[in-house]
Amino acid sequence: MLHSMTGYGKATCEYNNKKITVEIKSLNSKSLDVSTRISPVYREKDIEIRNLIAQRLERGKIDFSLYCENIGDSATARINADAVNSYKKQIDTITRETGIPYPDDLMGIILRLPDVMKSETSELEESEWSIVADSIKKALDQLDAFRLQEGVSLYNMFNSKIDNISALLLEIEPYENERIEKIRARIEENLKQLEDKIAIDRNRLEQEMIFYIEKLDVNEEKTRLRNHLRYFVETMDTEKSPGKKLGFIAQEMGREINTLGSKSNHSEMQIVVVKMKDELEQIKEQVLNVL
Repeated sequence: MLHSMTGYGKATCEYNNKKITVEIKSLNSKSLDVSTRISPVYREKDIEIRNLIAQRLERGKIDFSLYCENIGDSATARINADAVNSYKKQIDTITRETGIPYPDDLMGIILRLPDVMKSETSELEESEWSIVADSIKKALDQLDAFRLQEGVSLYNMFNSKIDNISALLLEIEPYENERIEKIRARIEENLKQLEDKIAIDRNRLEQEMIFYIEKLDVNEEKTRLRNHLRYFVETMDTEKSPGKKLGFIAQEMGREINTLGSKSNHSEMQIVVVKMKDELEQIKEQVLNVL
């Protein structure tokens, strides 16, 4: 079954006084592109996290977040008193020497300055990492389920569009012989106006007309397009990650439809071709999301 590259997964866990949250978002991409935002205590596991993601998600632009918040009485950050005192002395000196008014919210200003807050990051314990790794796997499971659900929608949409193009291909048939007769009649009418002025070799004319009409024949294009439509559905049903291949098949379908349009020489037939192009464009737009 098809999988979309669009997905979202989230999992949470608790360890001692910390609540740990894992979030994974995925969008379409030609390759696997992983960006991570990880709390300092877990940064040493960045490569291991990337390997976990690569094993489960073949392609996509992946946005991974791993953060934790304190839910106990103990704080995970401390105010650097030495830095606060140093900043206050500097501000006192500057206001005295320059005459700039003393700020009203001095403490608020100082707390936003660099190095005032010190994070207390303890060494990561294996028991904690085991719990976090399980949460990452749960978030990946949730994202994979989301991708599958979206893939089912894409599969149904593609089948609908393929059926529509097949039906439109049948609509072309009544116009084929009609357009040939119209073209032949138009040429004959034009030649009648010239018969009094120039000599016309009827045998050569018949040969040229046959050659011209053969060039307008669309049976090969119709056959190839039917094969591409069948191959598209077959690829969806049999291959695990067919996104790129489906894109190539859609391109080939487009070539045949364009040739049908260029050979049509019939207004009603061209309208049918435009409808086929519209259906194909919707396929090509959505196939970019297929894994």
